[in-house]
Amino acid sequence: MRTVWCGFALGVIALQRQAALPGRLMWLALVVLAVVAALGAAWMLHNAPRGVRKLAAWTAIGVASACVGFGYAAVRAERLLAVALPAAWQARDIDVTGHISRVLARDASKASFLFVVETWSARAPGSRLPQLIQLTWVARDAPLPSIEPGARWHLAVRLKRPHGEGNFGLRDLETTLLSRGVRATGYVNNPERARRLAADAQGIGVWIERARAAVRARIDAVLAEAPHRGIVVALATGAQDAVSDADWRLLRNTGTSHLVAISGLHLTFVAGLAGWATGALWRRARWRGVEAPLVVPAQKIAVAGALCAAAAYAALAGFNVPVQRALWMLAVTAAALWRSRELVRGHVLAWALGLVLLRDPWAVTAAGFWLSFGAVAAILFAASGAPRVQQVGDIELSPDEADPMREREAEPRGASRSPRLYARFSAAFSYERWRRAARRFWARMRDGARVQWAVTLALAPLTAYWFMQIPLIGPLANAFAIPWVSVFVTPTVLAGVMLPAPLDAFALRAAHTLIEALAAALAMLEGWPWAVLRLPQPGYWALGCAAVGVAWCLAPRGWPLRWLAPFTWLPLLVPAPNGPPPGAFRLTALDIGQGTSVLVETARHTLLFDAGPGPESTHAGERIVVPYLQAHGVMRLDALMVSHDDSDHSGGAQAVLDAVPVRQFVAGILPGHPLWASARHAGADLVQCAAGQRWQWDGVAFEVLWPDAGPLSGKPNTHCCVLRVSTAPGRDTAGGAVSALLAADIEAPAERTLVARDAGRLQAQVLVVPHHGSKTSSTEPFLDSVWPLVAIFQVGYLNRFHHPHPGVFARYASRHIVIARSDADGAARVEAAPGMLAVERFRDTQRRYWMEVGE
Repeated sequence: MRTVWCGFALGVIALQRQAALPGRLMWLALVVLAVVAALGAAWMLHNAPRGVRKLAAWTAIGVASACVGFGYAAVRAERLLAVALPAAWQARDIDVTGHISRVLARDASKASFLFVVETWSARAPGSRLPQLIQLTWVARDAPLPSIEPGARWHLAVRLKRPHGEGNFGLRDLETTLLSRGVRATGYVNNPERARRLAADAQGIGVWIERARAAVRARIDAVLAEAPHRGIVVALATGAQDAVSDADWRLLRNTGTSHLVAISGLHLTFVAGLAGWATGALWRRARWRGVEAPLVVPAQKIAVAGALCAAAAYAALAGFNVPVQRALWMLAVTAAALWRSRELVRGHVLAWALGLVLLRDPWAVTAAGFWLSFGAVAAILFAASGAPRVQQVGDIELSPDEADPMREREAEPRGASRSPRLYARFSAAFSYERWRRAARRFWARMRDGARVQWAVTLALAPLTAYWFMQIPLIGPLANAFAIPWVSVFVTPTVLAGVMLPAPLDAFALRAAHTLIEALAAALAMLEGWPWAVLRLPQPGYWALGCAAVGVAWCLAPRGWPLRWLAPFTWLPLLVPAPNGPPPGAFRLTALDIGQGTSVLVETARHTLLFDAGPGPESTHAGERIVVPYLQAHGVMRLDALMVSHDDSDHSGGAQAVLDAVPVRQFVAGILPGHPLWASARHAGADLVQCAAGQRWQWDGVAFEVLWPDAGPLSGKPNTHCCVLRVSTAPGRDTAGGAVSALLAADIEAPAERTLVARDAGRLQAQVLVVPHHGSKTSSTEPFLDSVWPLVAIFQVGYLNRFHHPHPGVFARYASRHIVIARSDADGAARVEAAPGMLAVERFRDTQRRYWMEVGE
């Protein structure tokens, strides 16, 4: 079964990497390949030479299973993508009636939830309307109503098809929506028209979500504004939206973020405790004078009790992937024990792998899937090379110690018990007994260290890929954090969940106190200078080499040349420079929704032009800009240029200053703006951008064209920083030089001034379109002066400003300019060198089949 389920998983993974779903020819080829592989496996099992029989048969079975997995994931995807919101219904008012399925996040100002639609106010003949949509309810003039699972509402909403920002190296939001089964997203447009309906929805799913909501409400009422309340909520219900940014940063930097999620470790603890209690009660139970274990063995009842408790806890946790993996492993083990069959540990993990992917084929796109299965696989692989029977000591038991009844039988009735008590007392404190206890303790510590080493080593490449860092302090932090959370914190949280009021308040406060102590210890470790190794996101070649090194290091003793294993990690730990060559530059216009953020890289320098929206809008600076910089190895910015004080340009700058060292802060903002103080506190040199500023990096020229020097006046758009980047120093653009013009939000008056001042200086092959294509910019004389070959529109999907304006867009299209739009194409990357210009769009080179819908 290991070969079958591993092949099935490879097929599912292959489907999720496809740019399009299979057509008729591909389906035919898939069926033929699966049949041929299955027949070949059957033939080879009976006719192939003995030396290669098993290997050849396993390979053929794996190929057939991969075809089945590929086809299964494709069928699931086709069925889900067949449900779509009509394009004409996007960004218009629609009335829907239904009930709340799950609350995803909630605070005082807004709530995000899944909504099951029962009826639509409009009809769409010939199309299947989505049944599950994701909504956001923002409190405006009135406080939020009670958002409860199962509550039925009549709502006026505005919807759009699933759409996520597309950036190189970052996770696509659309895969999360696919995994949830969501086929439309939007918001409650007119809260005053919302109407709560009388009859609430019923069902097991609604009951579970209500139980989760009730537990969270109790925790919120007890802990209120406690700093680590979010961790208690996460451990109790699996909801991680309440965990503060400070707690997330601390946990990530110490490699203990897995402790926040209800993982297999917590589920196993609950199952073990429930199994022990169930077995203990069953052994003491009687029915009409017959002892219960004589009817059904206590071991089987204990396993059943453990499975029921684990299923209940998994439901409370929301069935995330690590919980599913642990639950399926427990279920497979329980089924084997009930049937009195022995299972190989690898088969248990393989069954869990297959069952998780049968339920959710898109789980392979999430970090939790790889980290959870990777950790367990590493433990099993490392344990495969350890001896199964270990000799703890060489102490032989005396006949009296081996059979205590011998001493009792030899003792005459009425004899004094003092000698026997003295002998037992002496034996309890004997040197040999303490030596045996010390050896047993050392053996357990050694096994625990082996497991911790295996997990740390195996997850390091995955952690570098998903989070762009390896917490070197992780093994030490987990050495005390795992037992602390497992033995003290989790049982206390569970006690707070199960105990009635007011006892639950004592347990929840005690759990928070324990978490405070843990956070203090982790903060001390986080302060060490070598605690975290930050790396750019590795490529598949580096990951493959590191995976070989992991298997090599964890292989059984006697494996040849194990001392060479660490060298396979060099591509991961010492990545090759990925910057452009000297004299060239790379420009990446990020997809951040409605806003601007452009990264300019030379051979050894980087400049970030604007940082997108901040907390007042979409948190794009924190969600997209900072992760993109970290994923691409930008550990320091030589310059951060904020063009002007519009939130879609400057809002994310604070997040960048907090996360990345900045050498120079250049801005076109007023002197009293808080960003100046933040940049000064971060140690950056402060420069007010003004026309005439010039510098060179690695043979690439930078020049500020606007605004004029002096005090800033007027609205922010009138004094935007305009930057020109060129592969040729100075003004001379002959000889194949390539230039890019970053025009921020300048409008027609500034464009006319620049054209009148020096039209030749505006000439550029790449233009980041001014003001997102607004009708107030991109005048004909300005475009004639720039005469770009490539134009990049940084606009939000279905943005409320309706950028770009149709007339402006037609103005660019009529000049046969190559156009990249972030709402349709995702991020755009331009490689510029003398005599060479290349453009790469995210949704062209990184397209996945689900991106075909909703564009």
